[in-house]
Amino acid sequence: MSTLRLNDFGYDLDAAERLWDEAVRLPGAKDRPAARWYHGDLTAENLLVRDGRLAAVLDFGGLSVGDPAVDLAVAWEVLDPPAREIFRRKLGVDDATWLRGRAWALSLTFMIWYYWATMPQRRARSIAVGRNVLADADYFG
Repeated sequence: MSTLRLNDFGYDLDAAERLWDEAVRLPGAKDRPAARWYHGDLTAENLLVRDGRLAAVLDFGGLSVGDPAVDLAVAWEVLDPPAREIFRRKLGVDDATWLRGRAWALSLTFMIWYYWATMPQRRARSIAVGRNVLADADYFG
């Protein structure tokens, strides 16, 4: 297996680091959010769609209690920018929570090393999420 290098992600890691630094300075980022249930692995492969509508959410193995903003990461995986804005509006998510969700989405892309050689489609989707996040933050053209 070849060694994974950070530049294999194909996007600006300095920009990714700036986005993360901004996220940890958000109002409330250092506060412990009210503990709520979250799925923890809300990804495209865990969503069942029937007739163009969400029919079920699968795989509750990552179910936990904590910051539910982590589940917002799915927005940068499955939705284009206009759909993300609709999703956000429908959820009524405030700015700080939305930006924490975006930071979660970015951080999750770096966990793909585990599947780097064994699941190339998952790797490609994960890299696309990172690019979507950076583009959303105007860090990637």
